[in-house]
Amino acid sequence: MRDLYRGLAVVAVVAAAAVTLVVVLPSEPGEVVAGPVTAPPAAPSSSGSTAPPSPAAGDTPAEPATPKPGATLAPGYTAMEALYADPRVPKLTGKVKRMSLSAPSRRVVKDKRIGLAVPDLPNPWKTHGAAPFTTKQVLPKVRGTSLRGMFVTCPLPIMEQESARDTALLAARWTLNHHPQGAKISWLASQPVMRGWMLVYRVTYGKRTSRAAVVIMDGGMSKPGLAFVTVPDAQRKQWRDISRVVSGVRVLG
Repeated sequence: MRDLYRGLAVVAVVAAAAVTLVVVLPSEPGEVVAGPVTAPPAAPSSSGSTAPPSPAAGDTPAEPATPKPGATLAPGYTAMEALYADPRVPKLTGKVKRMSLSAPSRRVVKDKRIGLAVPDLPNPWKTHGAAPFTTKQVLPKVRGTSLRGMFVTCPLPIMEQESARDTALLAARWTLNHHPQGAKISWLASQPVMRGWMLVYRVTYGKRTSRAAVVIMDGGMSKPGLAFVTVPDAQRKQWRDISRVVSGVRVLG
């Protein structure tokens, strides 16, 4: 009987030591890898592969994805992958036509912060308080709606991409922040401009629409400049001014 008690005591000591060992051992570096903060709605990476599953307890964790400077929104997702995953923004194909550009306006607004001159649009457009942009022109308010035409310039508010076309695509996606919730884009025109790219598009939200355009252009400053114009269908008579905008953006000099 004495031998039985001695054996049970030894087992108890070993078990206690094992528990103590588990408690005091630190976690391995990188054992917990934070997931993406802002992942695209549902898209694989551009290579077509899917993200690896999170490591199970006891497995050796995989190294977290290394963000690409200036291009990554979250580990494993680039800005362009997020764009392609966004159902509000369709793919820009070769079927999207170019548009005929008119002669640039002689009356301009100079935005020295971005190194660009843009058209000073005729009546009924009026200069307005620019903040948070660097220049701003607006159409009069329309009774019964808070929407009205707006033409603004500012330094590029998104990360510049390797191509001006991709940068313009991301900028157009960003402009949805200035349209009603649920707005979606359909492309009307796409083409290069001197030192940049321009896009013209329709924005649909419910039963209403707006016409809009972005021009990305390098004015020789630390960041390219953005010119963005949008006009709701309640002011469709001013849709012709969108052509004035995309035709008239130029580098100061």
